[in-house]
Amino acid sequence: MASPEVVWRTEQWFVRQGAPTMIEGYGFRSHVLPRMMPALAFVAVGSLAWLVLQQSSGLSRWVLLGLIVAVMVTAWVLLSVVVRRMPNFSPRTTVLVLVAYAAMPVITPLVQYAIDSKVTAPAGDDQPDSVWGALALFVVFFGLAFLATMLATTYGLGSLVRAAIRHVIADLRNSVHLLGRALPPMLFVTLFLFFTGELWQAMNQLRWPRVSLVVLLFASITVLAAAARLRDEIGRVEQDLRPEILEVACKGTPLSDVDITEPLPPRRLNGQQVRNLLVMLAIRQLVQAAVVGLALFAFFVVLGLIVVTPAIAEQWIGATPAMSLVPGVPSAMLRNATLFAAFGSMYFSVISMSDAEHRRQFFAPVLEKVERTLEVRAVYLEVRERALA
Repeated sequence: MASPEVVWRTEQWFVRQGAPTMIEGYGFRSHVLPRMMPALAFVAVGSLAWLVLQQSSGLSRWVLLGLIVAVMVTAWVLLSVVVRRMPNFSPRTTVLVLVAYAAMPVITPLVQYAIDSKVTAPAGDDQPDSVWGALALFVVFFGLAFLATMLATTYGLGSLVRAAIRHVIADLRNSVHLLGRALPPMLFVTLFLFFTGELWQAMNQLRWPRVSLVVLLFASITVLAAAARLRDEIGRVEQDLRPEILEVACKGTPLSDVDITEPLPPRRLNGQQVRNLLVMLAIRQLVQAAVVGLALFAFFVVLGLIVVTPAIAEQWIGATPAMSLVPGVPSAMLRNATLFAAFGSMYFSVISMSDAEHRRQFFAPVLEKVERTLEVRAVYLEVRERALA
């Protein structure tokens, strides 16, 4: 079964699993840039679509918008089909693609300026007297889009997000088990703080943008703690490459029919591959934390509606509380619930990696996926060497 077709289908399997860096010889020109083409084309066509929409109004604007969306989706699908075989771009093709994309932030504003002698920046503000300023904004926008697309493609974030959504659905189906294990420790830490009058006063004055920054701070701490912990975990992942273990790992993959009769030696990971596994583990951890955070938010909102009457809220705050868009619900209650949900998610993520029982329940299955990926990679490298021999 040591055929190039099996090798290629296994590489496609790595891409679908969100571990494309496991492909041998993985590089920007050979693998990343070809798979970036649909997204880059989407951004380029979208910029021209934005230019067209600036020149239209009324019904024609919506008709044009529909046509443009259809063209963008069609271009995405067609290019996805073409790059599914992951063609290896030649140096000349690579240069042409990069030059064509680099020209878009220059072409778009200059075409608009030639049409009506003004340039509308990506933010949407008319800037007829600042062509160069708008041009700089376009360059920054296209540059950030290219960088984000490159990082997402390099580490398979699209596949990881899709897998995360599937895990969210599974976690929700098993929510009784997940939340039954996770919520009691979270509530023990946060419950009584919810009834602190000073905190209600602060949340009544704090606006949602600042609350979002607090949530972002908790998320950043979660990512940093997870990165430090997960790097140690990857170093301890056991690569048991006995034939019977490899046979189980390869079931459901293109390598399921490969005959391995002897143990294989562990293969060393490079820095890019380690980062890919870190991203895989971190996303799964954040998804689990998000499920717990949503449950905590719902719990504190229900608790607040039952216990904290408008009179009590006014007494704690010292003034009439600001009300949210939901009739009868103070804004401070929703902000408090958001704050404790973010804190509880961070706490759960850290505990699930350190506490022995939580680790067995929530973290061990994530490590099993990493171990399987490394086991399949060992067989893939063996089959690839046979195919090239």
